[in-house]
Amino acid sequence: MAVRGRHRRRQQSRFNRASLTVTAGGAGLALPLVAAGTADAASADTWAKVAACESSGDWSVNTGNGYYGGLQFKQSTWEAYGGSAYAGRADLATKDQQIAVAEKVLDGQGPGAWPACSQKAGLTRGGPAPVAPEAAPAPRPATSQAATPTTTPQSKAGTVEMYTVVRGDTLSQIADDQRVKGGWQRLYQANRAQVGADPDLIVPGQRLQLKPGDTATPQSRPAPKAKDWTGPEPTGKPAAEKAAEAARAKAVAARKAAEAKKAEEAKKAEEGRKAAAAKKAEQAAAAKKAEAARKAEQAKKAAAPRTTLSSPVDAGPSTPYRASGASWSKGYHTGVDFPVPTGTSVKAAASGTVVSAGWGGSYGYQVVIKHADGKYSQYAHLSALTVRGGQSVQAGQRIARSGSTGNSTGPHLHFEVRTGPGFGSDIDPLAYLRGGGVKV
Repeated sequence: MAVRGRHRRRQQSRFNRASLTVTAGGAGLALPLVAAGTADAASADTWAKVAACESSGDWSVNTGNGYYGGLQFKQSTWEAYGGSAYAGRADLATKDQQIAVAEKVLDGQGPGAWPACSQKAGLTRGGPAPVAPEAAPAPRPATSQAATPTTTPQSKAGTVEMYTVVRGDTLSQIADDQRVKGGWQRLYQANRAQVGADPDLIVPGQRLQLKPGDTATPQSRPAPKAKDWTGPEPTGKPAAEKAAEAARAKAVAARKAAEAKKAEEAKKAEEGRKAAAAKKAEQAAAAKKAEAARKAEQAKKAAAPRTTLSSPVDAGPSTPYRASGASWSKGYHTGVDFPVPTGTSVKAAASGTVVSAGWGGSYGYQVVIKHADGKYSQYAHLSALTVRGGQSVQAGQRIARSGSTGNSTGPHLHFEVRTGPGFGSDIDPLAYLRGGGVKV
């Protein structure tokens, strides 16, 4: 709450006839008396409602926001309206003392001093005034005497009433309170010798003429008329109001600085969020690329022929399957020959069970194996056997050694694949091996 008005209504407490002035060592000390009522007042219940709105009814509140007490006085307002007579700050004063100062503010500024809460609480000018509290006692020298109005001798025209300045006074307030004709400008003109070049600078203890009339007191020179005033036009703005404006400007600057800092922090936070999102997207892209590469490798492996069979010998074929000629009882070659020296290891083409292992007539020594796919493989013209009938074998396992037994023209392996166990159900043996991934 800041002092917004320059003028206040009449307050008799500052007039010599309603105050006590004491002197000590040449300095004047004023002890203001709080009147029992003011022209504009409000009930204690109304002030309680204002306090409930302003501070939740906490008359000792000091939140550090520059406003104090139940009615949230700004320090400059508290001092300007005589609150220092009770306590240094409003929150250090009693409830009744705060209400007493608030009555003065109401009298000087009206309900607008509490813009929002005055409407909520029904605060208006006029009404029963609360009981006035006693001001804090001030030191009183033993030689103090009650001040009385000073008047000019009766032989001179007019009467000069004097006013003693107290803390928080301004020329504007004094002129308005004491109804000085011509306002604060006229009051300043009449007391310029006492006040000095700055009308805003008056100090407690100064004695001012209120009604100069046609003559001046011995210690003051006659004040020129308002129309003859040629000096610089003083502002007349109260020092408390100047301090309030400076405080408001400082608060605005601090708020703008805080907003700028907050905006900068928000900008940095947004940049950090974007950087984190970009990094996350990059990581996701890398993971997606790696997953695609893995799937491609799996597909490549799946597409590659699986080697589930084994070549019966480590050699290339000679006489092909279905070669025709009178040398074969069926008129064509029912298998394929691999020319290898006698004693070469012969391996099972696929896993299965040995059907027979022994002499096979024109095939010489032979081994026949039945496989899980229902096919049969035959290995003939062997020189030695290493398996027996009923034995289980694995693809690539050695089952015999090559030779030239039976109806043979030289050492070689006759390899045959059939769909049944007996002669005559042969199929292409190389196609069978190649279907199982064997490169022959």
